[in-house]
Amino acid sequence: MKNRDVMEVDVLFAGGGVAGLSGAVHLVNLVRKHNEAVERDGRGRRLDDITVAVLEKGAYPGAHNISGAVMDPVTLQELVPDFREKDAPLEAEVGSEEMCLLTGTGRVKAPITPPMLNNHGHYVVSLSKLTAWLSQLVEENGVDIFSGFAGTEVLYEGDRVVGVRTGDKGIDRDGGEKPSFSPGVDVLAKVTVFGDGSRGNLSQALVRKYGLDEGQNPQGYVVGVKEVWEVPGGGIAPGHVIHTVGYPHKTDVYGGGFIYGMAGNRVSIGLMTGLDYGDPGLDPHREFQKFKLHPYVAGLLQGGKIVQYGAKTAPVSGWFSVPKLYCDGALIAGDAANLFISQKIKGIHVAMKSGMLAAAAILEALLQDDYSGAALGRYQRSLLADGVGRELYRSRNFHQAFAHGLTGGMVKAGFQYLLGGRILKGRLGSEPDFLQMKKLADRYGTGSPTSEQMGDIRYDGERTFDKVTDVYYSGTTHEEQQPVHLKIGDRRICSERCTKEYGNPCVRFCPAGVYEMEKDQETGQAHLKLNFSNCVHCKTCDIKDPYGNITWVPPEGGGGPKYNVV
Repeated sequence: MKNRDVMEVDVLFAGGGVAGLSGAVHLVNLVRKHNEAVERDGRGRRLDDITVAVLEKGAYPGAHNISGAVMDPVTLQELVPDFREKDAPLEAEVGSEEMCLLTGTGRVKAPITPPMLNNHGHYVVSLSKLTAWLSQLVEENGVDIFSGFAGTEVLYEGDRVVGVRTGDKGIDRDGGEKPSFSPGVDVLAKVTVFGDGSRGNLSQALVRKYGLDEGQNPQGYVVGVKEVWEVPGGGIAPGHVIHTVGYPHKTDVYGGGFIYGMAGNRVSIGLMTGLDYGDPGLDPHREFQKFKLHPYVAGLLQGGKIVQYGAKTAPVSGWFSVPKLYCDGALIAGDAANLFISQKIKGIHVAMKSGMLAAAAILEALLQDDYSGAALGRYQRSLLADGVGRELYRSRNFHQAFAHGLTGGMVKAGFQYLLGGRILKGRLGSEPDFLQMKKLADRYGTGSPTSEQMGDIRYDGERTFDKVTDVYYSGTTHEEQQPVHLKIGDRRICSERCTKEYGNPCVRFCPAGVYEMEKDQETGQAHLKLNFSNCVHCKTCDIKDPYGNITWVPPEGGGGPKYNVV
């Protein structure tokens, strides 16, 4: 048994994204205001020496938050009323926008912007910059942020969550201890808030242990493949927002493109692909490269150069997939809680508000010295009654409406918007994303479709890039001499069943080139090779593998993408 250090705090935020950082700032502010009220009114009990900590697996705050998003500022205004005076990193206020349908060579611009995508009064932001800025506020308020420490295990005492164990450092490929070895730390807390992001390993473990998703739809995801470009001046104005549907996606694929004008002649461009797709030959990264080749998009990027690349999954299955968000000693917030408004393509303000409401529930728990699920349950009740909860409810069947294609989905989505989320059925069901992939023979009529049939393209190295080149622009690095953090349940499935039935789709659905099938020169037998150091931590593989054979766990803390704060 390893001799581990133990650190005790009152409240631990496991995950240094906008949910955890907002929660930490708000909790400190609430405690301060409470103590001031006690001093002023002479009633109640002071909360002195409350210790709060944040764990972040990235090398620094913002390292795992790719640039480019549109943010509704309503929650930021509540959290930091003087955010402009505090120089919040806002790229530009949205001043113009458009929605268009892309065909193979042209586009049809919508005469009006659909109301759910009206972004006037919102801001284009760099999520990496915003996260870094929030982390400064957190530290200024006396909260410790431990960057480069990946939470690998939830700690329990009986049925109660009591904290998180961080991963060991200095472990070699075979599991042995290197000279640099240091064991992980047990961080114990009265309350732990799990804001470990989309498909978070800690929050998923919590959901499984307590059955927190019982009776709910399975969580569904999109993967967003993104690049930041620097383009000549005058091309795309800061604050100009473009959303697209159609090309390059086929009509049975959920998703769409986005182009956001940022400051400094920079543009955030990306393509979101629903991971409930059925085509085993689909490659989200390749589809994004095709998106950039569309004449309209290519014109916007003319003369520009890539600055950054990244990929991230987001939970889009909505209200009916939100699990129970509390148990004894723990709360779940942000993307980890499936809190994302897919109808509006918005998650930042929802994640921030979930962190703030978690902080409010924790304040009451601290005052009552009661950290049971019964006491912490006020968090979920307040969240679902809040404005962000109402937004979730109004779009409760949005993603599921697209199950049978784009055209019908758009019609259903329009009716849902007008009817406040109602549709013919009160609740549309869904299946897990990994169960929806079709076999090669069913999709292509053959077990060995050609690369042309699957839509492969050549990469020119100027506007389109292969995965290895793109990963370079993500800044991704990992300690090479460590155990592989992508756990394959049964490798025989990969080389035998999956090769024949699905053509090893992991090679295609991973946007970072982690998975590669190599043939043995003597036997001709294919075997799986893992280029784990390429991993950008999007977790697409954990979600989409058709056998559920891949489990993503955190690598050594500090590894992964290192998105510049640009």
